[in-house]
Amino acid sequence: MKARAIGAGAGLLTLMMLSGCASGPDNESLCATVSGYQMPDESQGLYRAVVTHLNGKPVISRPNYRLAPGEYQFTLAELIDSPRLKVKLAARKTKTLTLHLEANQRYHLAAQFNQDKIYRGLDSDYWQPVVWVQESHECEFLSESN
Repeated sequence: MKARAIGAGAGLLTLMMLSGCASGPDNESLCATVSGYQMPDESQGLYRAVVTHLNGKPVISRPNYRLAPGEYQFTLAELIDSPRLKVKLAARKTKTLTLHLEANQRYHLAAQFNQDKIYRGLDSDYWQPVVWVQESHECEFLSESN
């Protein structure tokens, strides 16, 4: 829409565009996606992990979490299936990963199996939660009126 001038006798009146028509993106609809469904590269010591808690609250694990940009704490349980892992079940505890999520990004979570030494008994240092891939991904919350 262009501004146009119309004549009224000797003077000109200028009609201006409404600034509301050219507003920027709605920041409240922007989001990021955190995913745990893809199978990471086991040859690099990466295994699947599932989210058990989000910001300290229990969640039902799902493939994707669509969240507003900001800081979040994800509690994860590892799904390491390696013959090199010889720790007791009691050592297989959840761990927390804090992420600062940016809009229009997808973060793929995994369990990094620390294969630098053999872990036995109750040693829980055998793994750590990681983001193994971060990629651009369009993400937008849909309004309820759509």
